[in-house]
Amino acid sequence: MNYWIVVVDDEILSLTQAKNILKEADMRVTCLRSGRDLLKFMAKNTPDLIILDIQMPEMDGFATYQELRHLEGEIGRSPTPVIYLSGMEASDVETRSLSQGASDFIRKPFHKDSLVKRIVNTLKHNEAIRNLTEKATIDKLTGCLNKEAGTREVAKLCESRTGMLMIFDLDNFKLVNDIYGHSMGDKVLRAFADIARHSIRAQDVMARIGGDEFMAFFCNMSDEHAVAGMNRRLNDQLLEETSRLIGKELDIPLGISVGAALVPEHGRDYETLFSLADSALYQVKQNGKHGSRVYHQEAVLGLSQEEDIKREFTRIAQIVEERNSRGGALSLNLEQFSFVYRFVRRFYMRYGGKAIKLMFVLTSEKDDTEREMSLKDASEKFAICLQDVLRKSDMILRSKPNQFFLLLQELSEEDFPIVFQRIMDEWEATDAHVGIHLEYIMESVVYEKECYDRKGAASRGEEA
Repeated sequence: MNYWIVVVDDEILSLTQAKNILKEADMRVTCLRSGRDLLKFMAKNTPDLIILDIQMPEMDGFATYQELRHLEGEIGRSPTPVIYLSGMEASDVETRSLSQGASDFIRKPFHKDSLVKRIVNTLKHNEAIRNLTEKATIDKLTGCLNKEAGTREVAKLCESRTGMLMIFDLDNFKLVNDIYGHSMGDKVLRAFADIARHSIRAQDVMARIGGDEFMAFFCNMSDEHAVAGMNRRLNDQLLEETSRLIGKELDIPLGISVGAALVPEHGRDYETLFSLADSALYQVKQNGKHGSRVYHQEAVLGLSQEEDIKREFTRIAQIVEERNSRGGALSLNLEQFSFVYRFVRRFYMRYGGKAIKLMFVLTSEKDDTEREMSLKDASEKFAICLQDVLRKSDMILRSKPNQFFLLLQELSEEDFPIVFQRIMDEWEATDAHVGIHLEYIMESVVYEKECYDRKGAASRGEEA
């Protein structure tokens, strides 16, 4: 059966008898002589079941049981099933034993078949309860606690322990589902959960509270630098694992943002602490993502002195002003392009407008030995060509080294050939175009005020 049973009794005869019976039933047996010995043993070991004698000197079975449950609670371990053992005839002993929470009660002298059967029945019953509990508390996809169970456990820790409540959010995770499918999205979520579990100690708790949002309580953590270090490590490991799952063509800015609140510095009420951690997470999301932040009261209250406000106004204005050394079109990364694109689309849907969506893909016609080098050089020069020819209101996304997605604002389908020809003229004036195949896809979009009508089917063409 391979169960590990601990027998605690101050009588050598009872210990020997129990040991022989259980070994014959193919069980591993550890014999101890006192309640104190059991508590020391349980601090470092996790047997399957304990048979505990009630009548022992210094600390009887009932007192030992209470100390055991306190110890298990302190180290965050599930209760070990206990069967009480007694030679007393009084009926109230069995009643008291079961009312304390023991799994069963056995009288001395015990019968071989009865002892083995009671142990097996107790362990099977305990396993069935554990399975039902897991189904009710564990998130099936990630193996973390689900929202209800996680909230309950974290709330308890907020009331009793010192540490940090943290919220983890996967940046740009929706793109994984949209581009690679929900099956791949599930794999990425499982990967994050596995990675994060390596940062969770036995006394810490982690739960999945939403689609791509997780919560954790880290006991005895208060250092903001430790949070930042953990966040960097999680980001690096998630990127590595996601690249392994999806492949080197992964071009989604996937990452992890973390918001945290200190316990008890920011209180002990779970709802309040969660709100503060969520506020810190929002600040991370608004400032580039992929980072961490511990809630600070002064960050929310803001500046009160007039000179400080003016200085802060000037600083922020300098940061957000466009600084494009080449002039011409805006060249943006995926996250920046997506944000501006959504704004422009909403603006046009509200006030009306027109735009051209255009994508170029460069491929090399040279053999394998020269292809990569020539394509890299051509792509760099084509990027400069686009930025120089297009207007400041146009946007360029270099989604891959040889792939360019453009949004040309306030340009009609009728006027598009003029702009396209300017691009071709500039491109063909360089020596980089030789041996490069240039393919494009164009789509014209017209937005009516308050609603929009997509005009014209996508057209496709090629230029050598």
